[in-house]
Amino acid sequence: MHAELILDARNATGESPVWSASEQALYWVDIPAGRLHRWDTSTHTTWQASEMLACIARHPDGGWIAAMESGMFQLKAGKDGHLAETRLVDVEHARPGMRFNDGRCDRQGRFWAGTMHTDMSAGHRVGALYRYRPRDAKLSVNLDGFIVPNGLAFSPDGKTMYLSDSHPSVRKIWAFDYDVQHGTPHQRRLFVDMNAYPGRPDGAAIDEDGCYWICGNDAGLIHRFTPAGKLDRSLEVPVKKPAMCAFGGAHLDTLFVTSIRPAGDVSDQPLAGGVFALRPGVRGLEEPSLSH
Repeated sequence: MHAELILDARNATGESPVWSASEQALYWVDIPAGRLHRWDTSTHTTWQASEMLACIARHPDGGWIAAMESGMFQLKAGKDGHLAETRLVDVEHARPGMRFNDGRCDRQGRFWAGTMHTDMSAGHRVGALYRYRPRDAKLSVNLDGFIVPNGLAFSPDGKTMYLSDSHPSVRKIWAFDYDVQHGTPHQRRLFVDMNAYPGRPDGAAIDEDGCYWICGNDAGLIHRFTPAGKLDRSLEVPVKKPAMCAFGGAHLDTLFVTSIRPAGDVSDQPLAGGVFALRPGVRGLEEPSLSH
């Protein structure tokens, strides 16, 4: 299947793509650049944040909830290319040099995001998965002991939560039973051992059949696993490091993929850091917004 380049964005770390149905536009972030991107078929716009910007979800009062370096913020895009930032809550990282990474809302609108040490090569198991509670602006740690928590996703009925650790020494995806009333994961179990497949598990998406799409970082592949954890198919993109995927388009049948442009020579993958579109023949689900 052909991957279409929609934007040669040259993102250092393109992450957290979110489709806006009302605007028919794709938003995503470039983490180290602290930049929010918006693309539709005719325009590309960016806004600058004050620190590294990891992941986003729609905020019910307008703009976005974002997990950044030092905490959670509400962001509103201005006309001058800058983001109006309202700090919602600070995070107490396990050690200096950390930031948020992958995150999204569950089906009930609770915002979840994981943290990691910025020096991934050090292998520090200090990453944790946080849940943000808007009504009292509190963060709670629900899971910890990760190096690079990633691949967060929720089944269509919200009763299964998926989470991975994309560090080369781990490369595993877990499934959890998820209490939709209280917003708590339990009964952790191995869903997919990615050591048996090409690539490290990065960002993920769920389709309407409940299948789990995961970017195979370092392998240039997007894998689709059934709810039973069986590989269904693998789609190619023309870069080595696809970072996260999201369904969008008028019928939610386009799979958008962001990617990473590593430092150094990229002559063998000149489109690294670009954003791509695939049409896999299945539909996705609309991304939930933050709930009050």
